[in-house]
Amino acid sequence: VNDSVKLDLATGKIVDFLKFEVGQQVMVTGGRNLGRVGVVIHRERHHGGFDIVRVKDANEREFATRLTNVFVIGDHHQTWISLPKGKGLKLTIAEERDARRAKAAEASA
Repeated sequence: VNDSVKLDLATGKIVDFLKFEVGQQVMVTGGRNLGRVGVVIHRERHHGGFDIVRVKDANEREFATRLTNVFVIGDHHQTWISLPKGKGLKLTIAEERDARRAKAAEASA
């Protein structure tokens, strides 16, 4: 459950698979952390409720989301897919402001 499979589209055969476990790279596909990428550091099982996965991104920031919101995309530090702009990192409000100001200053210069 929650494993990822790599298929050869021409033959329809399974080429490789990734187990969902601690240390795997994941992408968040739902919730408030949508689009973030990181490494699974812990999985909390809640009987009768939602299982929670704790993830740490490349900026060493930890966040938590529901198990149903994550998708395994690689093992340890190697991803099987190309990542979107920003590499799946969420900037803080101050970091976003500084980047916006730098871009505006670069455009006006």
